[in-house]
Amino acid sequence: MTEPHDIQTWLTDMDGVLVHEEHAIPGASDFIEALKAAQRPFLVLTNNSIYTARDLRARLLASGIDVPEESIWTSAMATAQFLADQRPGGTAYVVGEAGMTTALHDVGYILTSRKPDYVVLGETRTYSFEQITQAIRLIEKGARFIATNPDVSGPSPEGILPATGSVAALISAATGRQPYYVGKPNPLMMRSALNRLDAHSESTVMVGDRMDTDVVSGLEAGLRTVLVLTGSTRPADVELFPYRPTAVVDSIADLVEVVRSGGPIA
Repeated sequence: MTEPHDIQTWLTDMDGVLVHEEHAIPGASDFIEALKAAQRPFLVLTNNSIYTARDLRARLLASGIDVPEESIWTSAMATAQFLADQRPGGTAYVVGEAGMTTALHDVGYILTSRKPDYVVLGETRTYSFEQITQAIRLIEKGARFIATNPDVSGPSPEGILPATGSVAALISAATGRQPYYVGKPNPLMMRSALNRLDAHSESTVMVGDRMDTDVVSGLEAGLRTVLVLTGSTRPADVELFPYRPTAVVDSIADLVEVVRSGGPIA
């Protein structure tokens, strides 16, 4: 059995790991500051495609966590990068918000409802029946169907909200076409994050709170994975899955010293 590599690069989920409903999880700020002090390359990953990286930096800062804008990687950004690689300078019709439209503009895409190359479904708090109907009609006419992530619901102070996966199911039922999901659990999002940092999977760790997205996508991308128990996965849930994280810890606070030492996670 080979010895694990020292950790050079860190990827971490945001909700459930660093913050919970916009309140910092104890130890999150210390973890980020330790990464910066040790000059460890890192990215904060999120399937949330509503906000731009600049927006998310401001929201994290309001919670007391100082993450540089360039250290945030969203499913919208990963989706835009994927489309730019697949069809440079293409066109898209977007159901989503500023996070998605800004990311596509940044890679040179034109947003249009006239014979777009792609229909791109992102997250929004105000899904429009008119927009969904337009998306269905464009897909029926030949537009390729892309969605940022398969999450069917998301949290809010009032309770769960329908998310991208739920609306994608509606569009699929109407068109008979399934979308290609770019965000977690697709390991493509991990690989795009590694490419952004010019990092190697053997020396990178993914930290997350969900076995079915963070851990499985990290595993399939060849990363070591750490599950924190401050989010949606309970300790008893881990044994229900046919795969395991490299390590399970109570919270992100338990990883501060690991960052400082730079040692491996067994």
